Amino acid sequence: MPTLIHPTAVIAPGAELHPTVQVGAYAVIGAKVVVGAGTVIGSHAILDGSTQIGARNQIFPGAVIGVEPQDMKYDGADTRVVIGDDNCIREYVTIHRATGEGEVTSIGNNNLLMAYTHVGHNCVIEDHVIITNSVALAGHIHIESRARIGGVVGVHQFVHIGRHSMIGGMSRIDRDVPPYMLIEGNPSRVRSLNAVGLKRAGLAEPASGNAYQLLKKAFRILYRSGLTLNEAIDQIALLPENEHIRHLQAFMRQTQQPGRRGAIPVKLRGTRSED
Repeated sequence: MPTLIHPTAVIAPGAELHPTVQVGAYAVIGAKVVVGAGTVIGSHAILDGSTQIGARNQIFPGAVIGVEPQDMKYDGADTRVVIGDDNCIREYVTIHRATGEGEVTSIGNNNLLMAYTHVGHNCVIEDHVIITNSVALAGHIHIESRARIGGVVGVHQFVHIGRHSMIGGMSRIDRDVPPYMLIEGNPSRVRSLNAVGLKRAGLAEPASGNAYQLLKKAFRILYRSGLTLNEAIDQIALLPENEHIRHLQAFMRQTQQPGRRGAIPVKLRGTRSED
């Protein structure tokens, strides 16, 4: 049976690789790395630090995972990177471990991180997220499931990106991205409901509880009614009970809390921007 580990790969004593893991030429794997079944590690990839990687991940050539964070506060603390199952991590992606003792940079399941994506320290990426080429995520960013981020986007630290949102390429994201919305521009603005994405996700199907139509009503309340944000949130609460409506309502309330950056505003009709 041919070996699954190229003879030029450097694997430190103490690293734990499932017998089915494949390792390409000149890859380097540190002593605290754990890799699950069926994962493929490409040539020249570097896995270091306290890094746990699940099953059936594809890690392409040149990716760097688990190295020290780019944070001046980092003092050598024992921090981690935890990656789930079935992710595709393309060429030269960088994923840095967290800053403070015991903290984690976390990536869930079934995500696609395209080439040159940077995931900074303490980021949390949930499931089924697609991040296009050359996106830079600063520290402490939380991306909810099924978000889509276009190419060459910069995201400010501590930003929260909501589920099923879509961010257009080359946008500047410096505030929270409301779930289910289409965001674009510099300065970035809410352009519309993410109609195409929601329909592709099945939220226009009867099984979703009429979620798409309810979200259309919620969008009009939030951005077309002239109400204040708190008034609009209260009006959204009067819509029929639905998981996605409740999530939108809770997200918009939380984005006003201390420590959050506030939500990206809407683009006004007939104007280039609100600034």
